[in-house]
Amino acid sequence: MATATTANPSMSAPAAPSDRIAPRRLFAFLIMVFGMFMAILDIQIVSASLSEIQAGLSASSSEVSWVQTAYLIAEVIAIPLSGFLSRALGTRLLFAISAAGFTISSFLCGFASSIEQMIVWRALQGFLGAGMIPTVFASAYTVFPRSKFHIVGPIIGLVATLAPTVGPTVGGYITDAMSWHWLFFVNIVPGVIITAGVLALVDFDQPNFALLDRFDWWGLLFMAGFLGSLEYVLEEGPLHEWLQDTSVAVCAAVCAVSAVCFFWRVLTAEEPIVDLSAFGDRNFAVGCLLQFCIGIGLYGLTYIYPRYLAEVRGYSALMIGETMFVSGVTMFLMAPVVGRLMVKIDMRLIIAFGLVIFAIGSYQMTGITRDYDFWELFLPQVLRGVGMMCAMVPTNNIALGTLAPERVKNASGLFNLMRNLGGAVGLAVINQVLNDRTDLHISRLHERVTWGNATAVETLNMLQQKLQGMGDSALMAMKQLTQIVHRQAVVMGYGDAFFMLTCFYIALSFMVMLLNKPSSPMAGGGDAH
Repeated sequence: MATATTANPSMSAPAAPSDRIAPRRLFAFLIMVFGMFMAILDIQIVSASLSEIQAGLSASSSEVSWVQTAYLIAEVIAIPLSGFLSRALGTRLLFAISAAGFTISSFLCGFASSIEQMIVWRALQGFLGAGMIPTVFASAYTVFPRSKFHIVGPIIGLVATLAPTVGPTVGGYITDAMSWHWLFFVNIVPGVIITAGVLALVDFDQPNFALLDRFDWWGLLFMAGFLGSLEYVLEEGPLHEWLQDTSVAVCAAVCAVSAVCFFWRVLTAEEPIVDLSAFGDRNFAVGCLLQFCIGIGLYGLTYIYPRYLAEVRGYSALMIGETMFVSGVTMFLMAPVVGRLMVKIDMRLIIAFGLVIFAIGSYQMTGITRDYDFWELFLPQVLRGVGMMCAMVPTNNIALGTLAPERVKNASGLFNLMRNLGGAVGLAVINQVLNDRTDLHISRLHERVTWGNATAVETLNMLQQKLQGMGDSALMAMKQLTQIVHRQAVVMGYGDAFFMLTCFYIALSFMVMLLNKPSSPMAGGGDAH
């Protein structure tokens, strides 16, 4: 079986005696990293501008949510597929096809004239662009000498965390300055440059087209049914009372059946579409579990902060972006610091430190009120940025950087899939917690806000006096008091969600004890095996 390391030994960087990084190779890698940044950014870039897209395409609120969902479902199917395609087509060809397809579908999204067209093009954009993400991770840990992982690791870790964090910011600015069409048009020029640059400069490995003759179409069908329906259930479940909704129940059944068929196929096929053998490596298996849990925080907080600012504070997309920018700046500044720390400190300690700092940042938000503004959110967001970088980058290095090079391509797809699935599970759980706890707090507050409560009566009288001469002041005052109670319940629900994340990440910090200590991970050629 031809792989990145066997097909052309002369291009196998990890075995090279020199630790010097060739400038051409580094430049080619940076071009690929920018492509990965675009692909991950597009998950979140439309999130702050869905209302503008909804108005522009005359769509309903349930229809416009599919602009996000279609992209996520297509991406989650394509990411694990990238391992096989990368071995068959080679890094250069796969990345160029992904970048070109992503660029063309971005162009089509920008010109979409109906919500149906937009959903189709967004699914295509997610499916084609997804190949760029794991390919960059795989290249980072196969192309460069092991002694340079403390340089390339923070680069890809920064992009993987920064892109979804600044997505709402970038989207808000673009929509405010131009229009929602430019959320997609901005990809065109960089996409063309990336495609041309990769075709001209990437020479990391050689393709093995013979693998395509053994492509497992049944495996692809089962994987699409399993992951696609799982993503749908997690996206739509909290909104529709889970299995009480027919479409969610049907997709849950499809997911269960497809999962059984997928794992049977993967374990019995001559050339499985996804190679699960990497899970036999303890550090990779635990690293994937950590990555899954880190994804919950990465995507969960990128969702919960903007939702609070829009729902409670009434912020515009641009104001939300400016507030969220703090985490992005912190991550950018922390990347080189984490790179230096990995050379000197046990990476397991850095991961545990990052998870605890992330938990502390979440804990500071448990006392949230409706008055929390930029400065109240400043320190929690700084801690979130520090914690995320300290947890993410060493986890990448321990999980992928200690694998044998020929196993990294398949492993990279699985590793990145875990982050996305973690994000999907995180959003589903957070939505469910917000819904359930808000309902609970509303019922409790209604029990307390009665005629026997002096503060409630005083507030009602004050509102009634303010509304004198504007109609039925008593009824209007009662409605306003009900809105105040509901808003307070919503804010208390956010506090509960942050408390849940605090407990979760404190507990998760103990999981690093399951990792084997990498044997001198930054020494050239050192391997944990």
